[in-house]
Parts: sequence; C-alpha cells; structure tokens
Amino acid sequence: MDNQKLFYGIAEVADMLGVRPSVLRFWETQFPQLKPYKNKHGSRSYSQHDLELLRRIHYLTRDCGFTLEGAREQLRRGDVNDERMQMVDQLQRVRSFLVSLKDAL
Repeated sequence: MDNQKLFYGIAEVADMLGVRPSVLRFWETQFPQLKPYKNKHGSRSYSQHDLELLRRIHYLTRDCGFTLEGAREQLRRGDVNDERMQMVDQLQRVRSFLVSLKDAL
C-alpha cells in the first residue's frame, strides 16, 4: 500500500522543504506551471505533481545556486538531473537524522 497522501497543506510542504510558506506563495508567482488547488477560502492544497515541481525548484535555487530566471529556464528545457537531485535529498535527510540523533544524546 502506498503511504503517500494525495494533497498536502502549505505548512506541511514548507516544512518538508525547509522554507517558509511565503516562499512557496512567491514561487507560485514566478513559476507559472505551479498551480496548487485553492479552496473557496484560499487555502492551498499541493498535489504530488506540485510537490515534485517544488522539490525541483528548491534544488535548482538552493542547491545548484540558480536564479529564479535560471531555474525557470532549466525547468523549461527539462535540464534537471533527477538522480543527482534525489541523492542530494537523501543526503539532507541523513544529515537531519544524524543531527536529531546527536541532539538526543
């Protein structure tokens, strides 16, 4: 059985990526392909597709050092190395685990 949720709230996604919710709202204005569902109250719900796009944007801007314009171009051309991005993501999770383990000692 798949443990993945269908939709995530903005606070949940911000926590996953280690950014503030305002960053996610700003990225919506900068990346036209990012369009989370908004209910009648304006609350955002991010799909798996949105989450994957946000991870790519985060990787390009934070890990690779691209400007927003450069990240848009990389996404447009499809020049995101998914294997490297996944490796960086895994290393960051291992680091977080080790830091929490150290803090628990």
